[in-house]
Amino acid sequence: MSLLVVGLSHRSAPVSVLERAALPADAQVKLLQDTVAAEPAAEAAVLATCNRIELYADVDKFHAGVAELSTLLARHSGVGLEELTPYLYVHYEDRAVHHLFSVACGLDSMVIGEGQILGQIKDALATSQEVHSAGRLLNDLFQQALRVGKRAHSETGIDRAGQSLVTFGLEQFAAGASVDAWARGKRALVIGAGSMSSLAAATLARAGVAEVVVANRTFDRAERLAELLGEQYGQRPDGQDGTDVLARAVPMDAVAGELTRADVVVSCTGATGLVLTAESVAAALEGRTVPAPAGAGGGLRATGGSVRTTATPGVRDDLPPTSVGTEDNCPLDLSAVQATAGFSVLGEAAVAGMAAAELEQHAAWVDKGASATASEGQTGLTVVLDPAAEAEAIAALAAAAATVGRVPERRRPEPVAEAPRPAPVLSLLDLAMPRDIDAAAHRLPGVRLVDIESLADASATVSDQRTPSAGAMAADVDQVRRIVADEVAAFGAALRAAHITPTVVALRTMAADVVAGEIARLDGRLPGLDDKQRGEITQTVRRVVDKLLHAPTVRVKQLAAEPGGAGYADALRTLFDLDQETVDAVSRADDRADDWADGRDSGDGRVDNGRSGNGRVDGGRVGRTDSTFDGTAFGAHTFDSDNFESAENRGRA
Repeated sequence: MSLLVVGLSHRSAPVSVLERAALPADAQVKLLQDTVAAEPAAEAAVLATCNRIELYADVDKFHAGVAELSTLLARHSGVGLEELTPYLYVHYEDRAVHHLFSVACGLDSMVIGEGQILGQIKDALATSQEVHSAGRLLNDLFQQALRVGKRAHSETGIDRAGQSLVTFGLEQFAAGASVDAWARGKRALVIGAGSMSSLAAATLARAGVAEVVVANRTFDRAERLAELLGEQYGQRPDGQDGTDVLARAVPMDAVAGELTRADVVVSCTGATGLVLTAESVAAALEGRTVPAPAGAGGGLRATGGSVRTTATPGVRDDLPPTSVGTEDNCPLDLSAVQATAGFSVLGEAAVAGMAAAELEQHAAWVDKGASATASEGQTGLTVVLDPAAEAEAIAALAAAAATVGRVPERRRPEPVAEAPRPAPVLSLLDLAMPRDIDAAAHRLPGVRLVDIESLADASATVSDQRTPSAGAMAADVDQVRRIVADEVAAFGAALRAAHITPTVVALRTMAADVVAGEIARLDGRLPGLDDKQRGEITQTVRRVVDKLLHAPTVRVKQLAAEPGGAGYADALRTLFDLDQETVDAVSRADDRADDWADGRDSGDGRVDNGRSGNGRVDGGRVGRTDSTFDGTAFGAHTFDSDNFESAENRGRA
């Protein structure tokens, strides 16, 4: 069996495709069940975040595995296979391990170094364990990925550029200023109470907002999050330092009312449809009364210290009037020309239907007028031509006009500036996939919407910039890449060594059976041996067999751990004529022992990961404490599995 991953992410697919392919929790469970039921796969795990969907599986055939996993992804995402295929990527064996370790370290994130991906990997492992789709390979792989990510964050400054996607999104609103300065004193509405929403609420509270309102479909979860925010960031007794944040919970049906008071909204729910439509945002803005922002203008009208949003016309009111009847010395009679708004009378509307000779005179007059205009410093409005030098061009223009009945516009259109947008009074941050907030809300005056798509564009722009911190960040990234390379090599070696272990155990079992048979024959030939003599002979024979097998078995484990060493297990079975069923029986016994040690067989058909009452997962398998907001909590969990030590502990880094 071999590790295979098929997926798509913000690096391979546009956000519009990711949004359509997003998998809700129940669809992820069904995908896992269908994957392990398929012929090529024995284990499966799904890693689904706001910017990636990846299906991991332990398969026995590469091509069949790719075809089956791609088909299953398309079927459960609702995106056709032909449409989805161009955006899929495939990683196999060591490259699949390298990919997951890089993801865990934040190297493949939209915001390089963000740590919340570790919480999402824990959730993916939890789901696969609960539906019994993760076996030894994927359990070990995801556990090791968590350790590698933790090591990268603790040993490098990979997360110095930004803690999370939430921080990066808020930075877009701050427009170069610090998030703390931008957020101070604002009222925030957080929709959702999951890990991303909790992170957003905590980030806003730390930044100094005056109020955080949490709305969620399950009111108890919203209330619990608000209580924790109050405990950690609310007013402190006895004059202790605190951010003095007011936190409260509201049901989802109160969101419309809260929108009329909020300055910033962060939404990240698991809803499959829109949570906030453009109409609901517009309704909240209608008659909205908020403190007047400094420098507000355009679509904001002051009303006694407050402002109301009003429609902003899309046409400038300072454009020059039409020039009909104001052009001097024009050889044509323009009095009958009906001018149209925003159209030059020197264009085709002025000369339509004129005779060819008149058109030639008109063209020459336009050229002279252009020269005069340019001499007055108004370049850019007309094209400067010399009638003598351009006689052929003018004649050709006249001939063309006589044929088609009109001439093209010869004067460049006057530039029309876009109507300035008013300063935003409502900032919307949509971190959900699929989106929670209607994209049309961005067109509303006074609204600024930042979503996953705009964050992807901003992330690409930041990556291309050369900033003073870019050098330090590049050094951190290089260091993390070296950590990943070391850990991939160590994991691969351990995996290959583990692959040959059942064969070595089967060989030693066979040798023990041979020793037992020969001792039984000796008892038949020498029935007069007493127990002491028989014991000495038995021990001697066993020592001989052990010494003969010791060097080759140790050496074959070393060779098998090297790249390309998978064939040594087959060679060992062939040389000693080992029964494949015996080797498989050893593997099954090891798997049952691992399941028992992990406490997975709880007797009720569910995965028992040792969950304790405080929401923490004993043994560090998965989960997070209720009081964790940042989605990482690196120090809050202890990973007990000793199947694969870190490369650092083995002295490899």
